[in-house]
Amino acid sequence: MTASNNMNFSLRQTLAAVTKGIFQLTHSSFALIGLAVLFAAMALVARPELRQIGEIKLFTWLQERQQEVSGMVSDLVAIDRATAADPKELPKQQAAVAFWLSKKYRVAPEPISALVSEAYEIGARVKLDPTLILAVMAVESGFNPFAQSSVGAQGLMQVMTKIHSDKYQNFGGKFAAFDPLANLHVGVKVFQDCIRVAGSVEGGLKYYVGAGNMETDGGYASKVMAEYVRLQQVAQGRATPRTSPAPTLTKVITPSEPEAPAATPDKTATLAMS
Repeated sequence: MTASNNMNFSLRQTLAAVTKGIFQLTHSSFALIGLAVLFAAMALVARPELRQIGEIKLFTWLQERQQEVSGMVSDLVAIDRATAADPKELPKQQAAVAFWLSKKYRVAPEPISALVSEAYEIGARVKLDPTLILAVMAVESGFNPFAQSSVGAQGLMQVMTKIHSDKYQNFGGKFAAFDPLANLHVGVKVFQDCIRVAGSVEGGLKYYVGAGNMETDGGYASKVMAEYVRLQQVAQGRATPRTSPAPTLTKVITPSEPEAPAATPDKTATLAMS
């Protein structure tokens, strides 16, 4: 019995020692983990760039996991690149114009709403009727931001990118010609310059289409002015058929009489105005 008691006693001592060792090791490990977390937190506070790198890596990993699960690439900032707005959030006048253009040109009301809102903002700043800006856009491209003519006029306002590439530098370069809002801003600037040189809206339209030194603009100015009148009526809340003949303007600007049809002017003749 004595030998058996001694063995049991020794076994209990051994188990107690092992248990104590495991407890101490675990306690020390938790302490080390806690210290590691503390030092990591201090490092992230002291070095914001490390936090940014960590966030990027974590976000990249989450994107990869999302792609594996769903089979699609996740891009949560795509919404920031979209040119769109809720037409219901626009002022009543702008919303009416947006819906009318959307139906006539068969484009979604959301991107049209963003363009209408921007046109009104630019127009107020440069003292140019926003419905005139929209009329130019409508005739030039039919609201296709990727349109390109045979002579190289590009985007919504069909700006000659090669001639006016300097104006796109403020928007990151010539490829901004295909960004709807950038093209709108540059197109308005070019149109302003054309009006200033010609001395009138109709004359400015003739320069804008590249027919400044030609006898006729092929009816371009008349088309723009007709659409301008229709958009004015829409903005005033009047029922306006989308294909009706243009009535006489009630404002100072009066549409010119349509000229005999001629060949479409070569837009490369547009002046490289500053």
